[in-house]
Amino acid sequence: MAKTPETLPQLQEISKLPVPDPDTLDPDIQKYMRVCEEKLGLVPNVIRAKALRQESLRTFISKYNQLMLSDDSGLSRLEREMIAVVVSCHNHCVYCITSHSQAVRELSGDPVFGDILMTNYRELNLSDRHRAMLNFTWKMTATPWDIGDGDRQSLYDVGFSPEDVYDVIDTVAYFNYTNRMTHGLGMLPNEDYFGMNRLPDPTAETKEAAE
Repeated sequence: MAKTPETLPQLQEISKLPVPDPDTLDPDIQKYMRVCEEKLGLVPNVIRAKALRQESLRTFISKYNQLMLSDDSGLSRLEREMIAVVVSCHNHCVYCITSHSQAVRELSGDPVFGDILMTNYRELNLSDRHRAMLNFTWKMTATPWDIGDGDRQSLYDVGFSPEDVYDVIDTVAYFNYTNRMTHGLGMLPNEDYFGMNRLPDPTAETKEAAE
């Protein structure tokens, strides 16, 4: 019987460029990393990689927080993460597919949904709103020069406001940028993301009863 070859270790690097020692970074960046560790259980590799240029990292954090975490949007956090995954799927961005599909699994509570989304969103049983949103996302990523009034109208037709359409466009544009930065830097995702939110928490009922 032929011997099955062993899998080679993966994710051995954070970035192809130098990654600064956290102890050498400015106090505000060190504090942000500590907050990530406390809230997420890890420091995302994108933060560590982009710390090579700390002012650029500050801009990245500010824009990410405004775009993805703000309540001042008609798009839910899940919808914004769905856009991130579909943009990254088209661009074959391993880092962003991995990290944002984990966020989709967490926010949706559905690992099947998250995995199909990152492979081919067209196979999902989507609402009219979400199908229109993701069709727009794919087209703006694949052939942005073809976006026209009819594409924006397709979003209005399923209930998006002008402000919502702006947020869809802003999110698509942002993740096309981050995908290209990730490819250029040769960034790889944290290994933790692959196993997170895959199965229901077996202690969830016990925790709920205790609360």
